Amino acid sequence: MVWPFGASAPKKGTDHEDQPKKRPVSWADSLRSSEVGPLEAAKAWAPMVGFSLVGLAALQLYANYLRRIPGAAYVRPNFFRNRSLYGKVTSVGDGDNFHLFHTPGGKAVGWGWLRKVPEARKELKGRTIPIRIAAVDAPEGAHFGKPAQPYSDEALQWLRSYILRRNVRAYIYKTDQYERIVATVYVRRFLFRRNVGLEMIKSGLATVYEAKSGGEFGGLKERYERAEAKAKKKRKGMWAGDPKAYESPREYKTKWASQQGKE
Repeated sequence: MVWPFGASAPKKGTDHEDQPKKRPVSWADSLRSSEVGPLEAAKAWAPMVGFSLVGLAALQLYANYLRRIPGAAYVRPNFFRNRSLYGKVTSVGDGDNFHLFHTPGGKAVGWGWLRKVPEARKELKGRTIPIRIAAVDAPEGAHFGKPAQPYSDEALQWLRSYILRRNVRAYIYKTDQYERIVATVYVRRFLFRRNVGLEMIKSGLATVYEAKSGGEFGGLKERYERAEAKAKKKRKGMWAGDPKAYESPREYKTKWASQQGKE
């Protein structure tokens, strides 16, 4: 007799004993079952590795080419003779030096239209790089109690009109004793790329750098010397006066340095 509220009696031939039994799975077998082949693993990790490499490349690009340098002290030693600085000239202090506001990447990354270059002196304080134009010496202006050399004002005005508030590229060599970056400087003038130091020499408003050591010419010394010889022959700028009364910027600086040493 079958109890009416119980489970129905198992039919013959359908006993649980006749059904296949589930084999218990060990812990080691479960781990092995989750293992995937090397190709599947590579596919799983590829996006993460790719994003990491792109991130590292972006950091290197920023550090080497897009990081704005606020002053000479921030220029890395490995940049000298390997990198150039692009930026806007914010002031010209003498006939052969000026201050540069570094704008890495230029207009391509928004400088001048999305990112403003400061103009007020207060905004620029501590944010520009002093640049000494390599390979040239301009007539010395009056400072530190020394009188001005002839044509010092003309050299200063020429340089201001040539590069002030313009974008220039400076190929950097080293830092000088005044914590300025010595560089060969180029500027676009009427669609042509001009070497600023060379153009000064051609105008007769600078001489080729005459010190026995420390000169940086970027492989262009002979070109500078030829330009100076032509300017002298044509009696341009500082070469227009009496040759016997002429005193080069180097001679002027040497004379005053010796006089100060005697005091």
